[in-house]
Amino acid sequence: MAEDKMQQQRFELKYIIKEDVAGAVRDFVSSYLEIDEYGATLPNFSYPVHSLYLDSDELHLYQTTINGDKNRFKLRLRFYDNRSEAPIFFEIKRRMNNIISKQRGGVRRDAVDWLLAGHLPEPAHLVSRDPRQQVALQNFCKLTQGIRARPKAHIAYLREAWISPRDNSVRVTLDRDVKCEPEPLARLNLHMANPVIVFGKEVILELKFTDRYPDWFKQLVRVFGLMQCGAAKYVEGVNFVGQHRINRTFVVNDREPDIGEFKPSVVAAEPPLDR
Repeated sequence: MAEDKMQQQRFELKYIIKEDVAGAVRDFVSSYLEIDEYGATLPNFSYPVHSLYLDSDELHLYQTTINGDKNRFKLRLRFYDNRSEAPIFFEIKRRMNNIISKQRGGVRRDAVDWLLAGHLPEPAHLVSRDPRQQVALQNFCKLTQGIRARPKAHIAYLREAWISPRDNSVRVTLDRDVKCEPEPLARLNLHMANPVIVFGKEVILELKFTDRYPDWFKQLVRVFGLMQCGAAKYVEGVNFVGQHRINRTFVVNDREPDIGEFKPSVVAAEPPLDR
């Protein structure tokens, strides 16, 4: 099984930049980092990332970001393609003051509805024997039940990722073409019917590090005159789509469908590295 290289705890700085600046940043970063293997052979070195964000009907998690709460979290299901054997990652992303921490566990696609219905994961659902993933899934279920969270929004974008060749202490990502649309069901499909473009043609640059702020990060920020800002994809997506649309009930035959009505039939698979 491939090693999971997720940065479980890190500092994360965000900037919104133009495409011409992004190209120059790529040239600068390539002197220090290597392109992520998943994007190395793809156009613009970028692979697709899809996330289904969960929230309460009061949009509690959205509000904690809007209010600038120092300790907050997000709940999302992350997936990368439509293959039946591709796993789904249940992720908790926390912010505690200035530190970002992540927990995640991968499951078979046919186990998604079981977990979203409030059940704890079973061994047959998992795609890894790593006990940290089991703990992450249990915590995800607990947090979901605590605020009665359910699917709200599908966020998708193209990610160009640069990683340290020696360890996992430094990552730089460039996210483009960020899209959002309401999604009240866990269909987990790459197709988006009528998404909105959240950041236009601008690029989200993220500088991520686990320990000491690299000296060359300082040089990068100075050379390109970067100004740190917020760029929360889920929150900005809700702002563009509208809270009323995110919370609109999805009705089928005059009734709200059960989550399981759209469950695909698939088999288990090993999870890819953190992306």
